[in-house]
Amino acid sequence: MNKKIALIHSANLASVDYAYASQVSSDMDLLFLAGACPINKDGEVPHLGDYELQAKLCVENLKEVLKECGASLENIVYTRVLVVSQNRSDLVTAWRAIRTAFGEHNVPSTLSGVTVLGYTNQLVEIEAVAAIENLTK
Repeated sequence: MNKKIALIHSANLASVDYAYASQVSSDMDLLFLAGACPINKDGEVPHLGDYELQAKLCVENLKEVLKECGASLENIVYTRVLVVSQNRSDLVTAWRAIRTAFGEHNVPSTLSGVTVLGYTNQLVEIEAVAAIENLTK
């Protein structure tokens, strides 16, 4: 856990599996990551119709970009999870796969059902903001 990133839980609100807010030290840089999509290196969307496997691939792609920025999932301070479905159970399936990958780093997150995403057969996308040490200070 990065001590310069505080995940804030509320004792006055419902107990949930994510923080209600995050606080980032002013000496850190913010990374705004493009939506992590469930696409392979060939630009194809595998796991057709499988919310869990597409969510896991989104996380793997997110981890790869973070690694290239010198970061990891523990540097994430916010996520927005988009799921193509009107069924809450599909959203929950994707959410559980993503939350499992994040472990105890339960960042503030928004989970939304949407009608369509950018790639054909895409069911899940994860937008994220991360904070990393500012190396120039």
